[in-house]
Parts: sequence; C-alpha cells; structure tokens
Amino acid sequence: MKSAGLGELPRGASRDGGPPRPVFAVWELTLRCDQRCGHCGSRAGPPRPNELSTDEVLDVARALARLGCRECTLIGGEAYLRADLPLVVAELARLGVRVGLQTGGRAFDTERALALRDAGLDTVGVSVDGPEAVHDVLRGWRGSYSAAMRAIEASVAAGLVTTSNLQVNRLNVDHLRAVFDALRDRRVAAWQVQLTVAMGNAADRPEWILEPAQVIDVIDALAGLQAEAAARPRPWESDRFYIWAGNNLGYFGPHEATLRSVPGLGVSHYSGCKAGIHVVGIEADGTVKGCPSLPTGPYAGGNVREASLDDLWANADALRFARERTTEELWGFCRTCAYADVCRGGCSFTAHATLGKRGNNPFCYHRAATLRHQGLRERLVLRDKAPGLPFDFGRFDLVEEPREPPSGGSAAG
Repeated sequence: MKSAGLGELPRGASRDGGPPRPVFAVWELTLRCDQRCGHCGSRAGPPRPNELSTDEVLDVARALARLGCRECTLIGGEAYLRADLPLVVAELARLGVRVGLQTGGRAFDTERALALRDAGLDTVGVSVDGPEAVHDVLRGWRGSYSAAMRAIEASVAAGLVTTSNLQVNRLNVDHLRAVFDALRDRRVAAWQVQLTVAMGNAADRPEWILEPAQVIDVIDALAGLQAEAAARPRPWESDRFYIWAGNNLGYFGPHEATLRSVPGLGVSHYSGCKAGIHVVGIEADGTVKGCPSLPTGPYAGGNVREASLDDLWANADALRFARERTTEELWGFCRTCAYADVCRGGCSFTAHATLGKRGNNPFCYHRAATLRHQGLRERLVLRDKAPGLPFDFGRFDLVEEPREPPSGGSAAG
C-alpha cells in the first residue's frame, strides 16, 4: 500500500474517518433505453447481455441496506423499461433507503409517476440538456424536449421531489438561462449541472466537449443565476431554487460555496472523489464500481454473481482506490496545486476519460483562473479515438498555450 507522509491506512478505513460505506448508490437497472443520446457515456440502447433477474436485483437491494445505504438513484438506460421497477422501488423503500429515479422522460407520464410514488419513490430527476432545438439534437429525436417537460410536470403533479440535471457542452453552454427559466417555471426544486465528458457516445464527438478555460464562464453564469433565484424566489418555492455544481465541474473558485453548499447544512466545498468511500455504482449485469460514471474496464471491482456485494465493497482493490489515494498519484498542474491534499485531482472519471489516467483534471476553475492570470490557457487535442464500447473513452493531449492563440488555432478534435 502506498503512502505519502500521511501514514498507511488500516484496511477498511478511509481518509474521511471511520469505515467507508456506500451511503449513496447509483444503480443501472438496465442498459435498455428508448432514446439514442449523442452524449450518452454508457452508449445505452439495447439491454446488456445477461442483466440481473428480479430475484438477483432484490438480493442486491438487501445487501445495499445491510451496508448502510441511505439513498439509491435508479438509472438506465431507462430504468422504467424494466417491468419489475415498482418491486425494486418498494423493496428499497421497505428497507429504509430513499429511492430516486433518473430519467430522460420519453415515457414518464402521470400514471407511471403515481404508480412509482405509491411503491415508495421519493425523487425524480429529469435530464434537460438545453432549450428545445439543442436538447432535441443532443437526445437524437425531435420531440424529446417536449417529452422531458411532460415528465417534469407529471412528477410535480404526483407530489414527487422533482429535480433536473444538465450536461454542459458546446451545444448548450450559451443557453443556461433558457434552461434555468424553463425549470423554475415548472417548479423544479434543484438543478445539477455537470460536464459532458468524452466517454461513450460523447467520445465520438470531441467537438462537443468544452475546453478547460470555459469552466470559468460556466461557473460564473451558474453563480449569477443562483443569486438571482435567491433574490427573487417564486411564490411556490419554500426555500429557493437550488443550483448544484456536479462533482466534475469545479473547483475552488470564488463561487465554490455558493454552488456546493446544501441549504440548512452549512457552507461546504469540494472534498475529493468519494468513489468507493461513500458512493457505489452497480451496472445492470451485476458489475460493481466505486462510482457509476467510472469507465468499466479500469474500475470494475467484480460482479455480485461471483461474490457478495459486502465482500466486493470491503475487499475489491478497484473499489478502494479513493480510500487509500494520496497526493503521490497526482501529476501535472494538480500535483503542484495548493488544494491538492483536499481535492486529490478532482473527479476521477473525468480525468481518466480525458487524459487516460486520473490525478490531473484540467476542468477546474482555480486552475483555469491561475493560468488566465499568467496569460495562458489549456486546450484539448484528440490523440486516440474510443473503441465503441459502453463506458469507453479515447485520449486527449493537453496543450498549454497563450490565452489568445494565433489566428487559425483549433479546438478539441
């Protein structure tokens, strides 16, 4: 086991103190999907070969509860395409786990919302990736935006906590306000914004991926919208419309607390990758990872058909990397950063899918602002294409250049 001056950890301990446990699970129930999104990291569409049966799924639900899971978000593909979804929701709720559903919304109507609510569903998150014209391009079919809006309205009408998320990329980066207005008008409670990462289908479209320096503009815009929402709450908002910067969008700029602090729980900031510490990801065929977004190849920790979830969580090396990591694995700018011991290179999946290994994340506000002050910026240049598999990725080189490049400078791709 490696150490970096902080001492070795006993097996089963974490840098956060106390034993790690999967407080938050994100569970892909099926890879089957009724949309063909151009930025889908898992390349969802057909189901995975040999997806877990209902009995196997219910066994995993019980294992999550034994391990101390408090909240489980069910995803796909499209989770509602499994006929046993109400049974899964009901079992998790019976076990005391708060259950959420993340959906693209194509067929999420009032009848489905009410049935899942009655089974024990608590929260629905609907993906909205831009105003209508942009969203429909990203989702791959005309009418997808209207379907997402209907899904939001059905969720709100059913009394479910309704949230939304957006993957920010070059197609929608200039349309954040339009999405903000549409969500608030439909009584969405919270909005999470994260980066589109060059994984899966998005890896085939490098021209969609933001350049690192654009993180500053995105964070500044979101902070401005959050301030506006706080200053002028809508009549139906008991607290405020809450904007959350996803874990791959950051870090440590002037708006860090604004976009990472949960109302009523004090001021917070990014504190490093929680994969395998407080988070677990489960794929539809039973593969377990420390985080659902991690590329499967390098981070698969085993399968629940071959070992119990309890054993995998405790012993699989691929699930333990964030528990035991130190600043020794950092490289590039991140190795020299003043926040290195807290941040540990930011989001592991984003760094790995972009540069081929974790430990150096260019999508950082503090980093981009530091380089800007020096008259510099970073640019991504595609080196290797992705092979065309679920959760796959290619590789980019990172080029440091003057902030104002010579005429004819090109973007990613």
